[in-house]
Amino acid sequence: MSDPDHDRRMLEALVCPQTRGPLTYDADAQELVSKSAGLAYPIRGGIPIMLADEARKLD
Repeated sequence: MSDPDHDRRMLEALVCPQTRGPLTYDADAQELVSKSAGLAYPIRGGIPIMLADEARKLD
């Protein structure tokens, strides 16, 4: 069983692959949000998918 605090710290250590800027973890949507790139990267099965082609564009 994984430690949720550890998982959260790991996710917060990631940066946007497009801008190298910070990401915000949205636990409800299971996404990492890059406001600077206007993209939300999905987290599937606990694994962040850090590909622009897989990201959702923010409104």
